[in-house]
Amino acid sequence: MASILITSHGTGHNDDLVFPDGVMVDTTALHNPPDDPAVRATLSQLTGQHPDVAAYVLGTPGAHDLIATALTEVKRRAERGEPVIWVIVHCYGGRHRSVAIAERLATELRQLDHNVCVAHRHIDRPLLPSRNPA
Repeated sequence: MASILITSHGTGHNDDLVFPDGVMVDTTALHNPPDDPAVRATLSQLTGQHPDVAAYVLGTPGAHDLIATALTEVKRRAERGEPVIWVIVHCYGGRHRSVAIAERLATELRQLDHNVCVAHRHIDRPLLPSRNPA
């Protein structure tokens, strides 16, 4: 059984994140609460660990395909016998999309009896200015 280390982070914080040969998951194409005027007031101050934010992010077309692709790669590496598998999930701010996807990946991997640790590098940082102001 592999140990799977999942880290979510926000690329907009401009601090280097280096992991050895990790599985990279880019969530920037998914819906982002701070960029959506319809949910900005209610969801922006929450994080991807909140069920409403997770449902919003996971409701983006393609979100489940992104998760499936990451799961397939992690399973492939585990079957190859890699003892430690790094999964790096990123978005711009590191509070909503990357966190929601990292948590969903962790849940699904735990159901497969993997040892999973999750760290959210920027979850407690202030919101970054929107790159897509509405």
